[in-house]
Amino acid sequence: MAERLKTIRNHLCQSRVALPTTHETTAQLSMPSDQFEYTLQSPLLSNEQRAAYEKDGFLVIKGLVPKEDLERYRAQFEKICRNEVNVPGITIMRDITIAKTEYVADQKAITKVQDYQNDEVLYSYCTKPEIVDYVEAFVGPNVKSMHTMLINKPPDPGMKSSRHPMHQDLYYFPFRPAKRVVCSWTAMERVDRKNGCLVVLPGTHKGKLLKHDYPQWEGGVNKYYHGVRDYDPKAPRVHLVMEPGDTVFFHPLLIHGSGMNRTEGFRKAISCHYCSSDCHFVDVKDTVQQTIADEIAEMANKKYGIAKEDVDFTAIWKMRSRDIRGTSTW
Repeated sequence: MAERLKTIRNHLCQSRVALPTTHETTAQLSMPSDQFEYTLQSPLLSNEQRAAYEKDGFLVIKGLVPKEDLERYRAQFEKICRNEVNVPGITIMRDITIAKTEYVADQKAITKVQDYQNDEVLYSYCTKPEIVDYVEAFVGPNVKSMHTMLINKPPDPGMKSSRHPMHQDLYYFPFRPAKRVVCSWTAMERVDRKNGCLVVLPGTHKGKLLKHDYPQWEGGVNKYYHGVRDYDPKAPRVHLVMEPGDTVFFHPLLIHGSGMNRTEGFRKAISCHYCSSDCHFVDVKDTVQQTIADEIAEMANKKYGIAKEDVDFTAIWKMRSRDIRGTSTW
């Protein structure tokens, strides 16, 4: 255990390597030769589907993941909740208002697990050919997984804390360009407005990365649930009603969130963020991402005893990443 903590500390401490201070790409990425910007030529996507993603910033593929795979992920998640499986590096998160209660005996109010890249069963979702083939249509042939998560949205305890504020995923990521990053999010059961489905603001992926902070919610906000501070609450929105196995791919600048779970059961989904291996890292110091970088540094300080000023935000993401297809220089 002491040796593992030493290794993690070495990974997270600053590498002292200078990072580019602009968001301009330094790599030559494969680009389509036609009018499409956010998608690449792929036998899986029709021109209509590409045009829809270009316009809206998301695309739903029905029935992409078989139900038997979803049940394997569910069973493994429950083993993790019961402490029957120890996954190195995994992050377990609990709802702020129900952390000491149990709605279901073997789930212990766990709202999500993150960083499951070292779990063979859950990580098999990220490497599924059915998923990665689509991912290539957004990021190109050199594919890395960057962020893994299984969400277990609990029944709302009455404080509306099961909501997730409207946000942009790029806020958490120091790698660019954004158009070569994509999320794959798969419903593990039917998700609708009753149990808190995803809600998206179509077309917002064409905007810029906005300032985020904790929303001023009376019932409290879960840790790291930052939300966009400046967007039009009356902007057209789409609620993504999905069946088990349905998968939505979406751009990291797309503003999205989810509502309360008003049912008595949990709402599960599994997801992975991918990027092109040709992406580069940017320095988030003194940008709108400074707040989340500081909070991650605080977490590393508490968890591993690393001085906040020595935590390298880039190193954290490199440690989470895994090569999936193609070639990589980092």
